[in-house]
Amino acid sequence: MDKMKSLVLQQPGALAWTNVAEPTPAAGETLVRVRRCGVCGTDIHALAGKQPFFSYPRRLGHELCVEIISVPAGSGLRTGDLCAVEAYYFCRECPACRAGKTNCCKNLKVLGVHIDGGHAPLMAVPTDKLHRASSLTPEQIALVEPLVIGAHGVERAAPKKDEPVVIVGMGPIGLAAAIFAKAAGANLVCVDVQPERLNFACKKMQLGQAIPADAGLAENLQKHFGQLPSVVIDATGNPASMRGAFQLAEHGGRIVFLGLFIGELTFDDPNFHRRELTLMASRAGLTGTFREVIRLMEAQQVDVLPLITHRFNFAETAERLPQIHRETGLVKAMIDFDNF
Repeated sequence: MDKMKSLVLQQPGALAWTNVAEPTPAAGETLVRVRRCGVCGTDIHALAGKQPFFSYPRRLGHELCVEIISVPAGSGLRTGDLCAVEAYYFCRECPACRAGKTNCCKNLKVLGVHIDGGHAPLMAVPTDKLHRASSLTPEQIALVEPLVIGAHGVERAAPKKDEPVVIVGMGPIGLAAAIFAKAAGANLVCVDVQPERLNFACKKMQLGQAIPADAGLAENLQKHFGQLPSVVIDATGNPASMRGAFQLAEHGGRIVFLGLFIGELTFDDPNFHRRELTLMASRAGLTGTFREVIRLMEAQQVDVLPLITHRFNFAETAERLPQIHRETGLVKAMIDFDNF
């Protein structure tokens, strides 16, 4: 059996090149070649030993563009098709799955976290996890999965046209949420503590009005909108910011926690009740969200390529990945497999 080189995270801080057998697709799977793989915060946290629900050794990589190598009968796919990979493997049997909330599956497994991911030239992927994107570039397609996370957060918030919306935290997922909140026609404000992130979101990507995250945030939002925002999406994963969201939302408003942290969160219950707020979590995304994100990208209704600020070849990954979070101006790094 032919061998290929894969990159495995053996334990925190220890990436190693490993020779493994090329995959043979089982029933219901498709053989694909990896073309691009985005670097996610999950990968960086796993490298640091700070990723919950993670087991070692593990092959990272779940923000994928793949090319079809073998075509399963009746799949509708063709050799050479480029596809995004739905990285969420759900059981289809638990109450959440039966209710259509597959992203909340009790037995959810995520590619590159619970299942070996895309840090290898070839993969065998369940055919129903492949979403063809015929008119997009490999880099655009590799952005689909992280965009889905932001898009699902906006689906949860369900902003109406011109509705006052604030997104706190302009990291990659907050930026993704801002892209789709803008596409939904929201009256959007972007908030962050870092001026360079605000500049990227509001000047380079033209996503909305920038307001710094400081002690006067609620007052500044009130002045800007003439009221507090009806929707607050917090993408920080910072408990202080998440607690602050309860003071930012207008009476009758909605709060979506798109970022998470490991710990408990407390809030003032009388304030919560007085405002009759709706509090929602947002996790991963749905199969339909993948299709909708691809549709909007193919229709050129969203511009996502500016998110990619760093690029390197798969052969460089063992050296670049542990240091990438320290590189200046990082938003999204993209790994190119074409010349590996």
